[in-house]
Amino acid sequence: MKKAKKAALTGILAALALALGYLEFLIPVGIPGVPGVKPGFANIMIMAALYLLGAGEAAVISAARILLSWLLFGSFTSLVYSFCGGALSLAVMLALKKSKAFGFVGVSVGGAVAHNTAQITAASLMLGSGYAFYYLPVLLTAAAVTGTVNGLLLKAALPAAERIVKSNAK
Repeated sequence: MKKAKKAALTGILAALALALGYLEFLIPVGIPGVPGVKPGFANIMIMAALYLLGAGEAAVISAARILLSWLLFGSFTSLVYSFCGGALSLAVMLALKKSKAFGFVGVSVGGAVAHNTAQITAASLMLGSGYAFYYLPVLLTAAAVTGTVNGLLLKAALPAAERIVKSNAK
């Protein structure tokens, strides 16, 4: 793929990740009765970039989404949590994808679990208390569910995205 087309696709995926992140921001409580749980739809775009473009572009998209989300509707705390979660999530997804032992769902669940684990760790460090880890089982259960859904969505959408990318790669 030519550099200009790769850059354009990176920008499109970053914009979609930001838009999906904003939609999640509009959900006031997340999943009812489970505070702090969001669907993680923006992660679908990060994974799409990982599979379509590579690790570098996925990292750029993740960083752009985190920084722009913070600037538009975040706080310093949300920036720290998002950065920690996004960085570990991307690293785990890259490792799982590279291992070839996991499909889209496994990579997605691994990323979701890593994201929540990093955020709880960041919260514990910021609060100076390990009490936040008591909430980790709830978050990991939610990560398994949302990661599965997002992995299945990517699995369904990626073949069409690959055809579009290949047809425009000329």
